[in-house]
Amino acid sequence: MNVMEKQLKKRDKLSTGNGKARGFVKNMSLGSILNLELIQDKTGEEIAELWMKYYATKDTISAVIPSHTFEVIVARAQLCSMFLFALPQNEGYEFFVGQWSGHELHFTSLVNIQTHGESAPSQMILYHYPDLKENKGIVLMTAELDPRFITVSQAQCLANQVQLFYGTKKQETFRLVETFNHHPAEFKHMLVIAELEQSGIGTVLMPTSSQKEKH
Repeated sequence: MNVMEKQLKKRDKLSTGNGKARGFVKNMSLGSILNLELIQDKTGEEIAELWMKYYATKDTISAVIPSHTFEVIVARAQLCSMFLFALPQNEGYEFFVGQWSGHELHFTSLVNIQTHGESAPSQMILYHYPDLKENKGIVLMTAELDPRFITVSQAQCLANQVQLFYGTKKQETFRLVETFNHHPAEFKHMLVIAELEQSGIGTVLMPTSSQKEKH
């Protein structure tokens, strides 16, 4: 764990720039996706429907997050910028480190970090757009992912875990995030798996033959 901590700290320093990962080159501002002037007369519900319909045909994921939920997630992300997420595989689980950089959440597998250290590239980025948070009461989310490492269904599983661990109303669940960030020696990855299994988030995930970390 000590080696991983050192690698993550180095990675944390590198993420203080513009947050862009190698290979993710799109202009991901909200204005590049939506015509913001044309949606000003629409309600949050109408915009949410348009957003979800647009991404339903794309090889990625999307979500519409209520403003109050996003405020909780962001406040916690500022205190705890990283977490270890578990992804169900054929046998056991593969672990992904999620690291916040502003309103972006970068994911890369623990195996990737152990192999490449602080230079390990992101394999998925969740983009959160708070542009409409005040006027419409919603925050829009979408993602870029590297299909060589993460499928759309796996991306959805990881995104759902952000809500599970950062947006939870259960303090004992968020305490796992706090422990990972502030008391890493006390962190137990099996508790993440237990929370994930109890939530049922990973039960519909189709197993793949990608890299696995068995436990």
